Amino acid sequence: MRRLAFATLLLALASAYAYGAAKDETVDELKSRLESARPEERPELCIQIALHQLRNADKLYSNGNVDQARGAVDDIVTYSEKARDAATQTKKHLKNVEIDVRKMAEKLRDIKRTLVFDDQAPVEQAIRRLEDIRTSLLKEMFAKDNKKEKK
Repeated sequence: MRRLAFATLLLALASAYAYGAAKDETVDELKSRLESARPEERPELCIQIALHQLRNADKLYSNGNVDQARGAVDDIVTYSEKARDAATQTKKHLKNVEIDVRKMAEKLRDIKRTLVFDDQAPVEQAIRRLEDIRTSLLKEMFAKDNKKEKK
């Protein structure tokens, strides 16, 4: 019994360490991992990249680096689309991707409220594109349920 508890504790610590190490990866490291990732791992990696870029965009807008922040916002949309495409292709992680995209859209709305009027348009466009991504994910999730019900 003690060995089982010890093994469980070691497994939990190893998992926590691996999760912490993955969180410390840079955007460039995640992008390079994405190239060789298995299809079922791609949605999660794309979302991690988008979330990193969301944090970067928030910091960049706060520091007044609007042009760099716009690039980060573009990456948020690009990698959210890639996550959607990978999730749709593999039929895995659809719900998780949809939830993460919704949260990113909410955070972008919060960021938009802090910006001067001239800087709001690109963020608003990104929010609309994220909502389109969510809509397509929801359609995919519910289309799958409808096919099961008809059989």
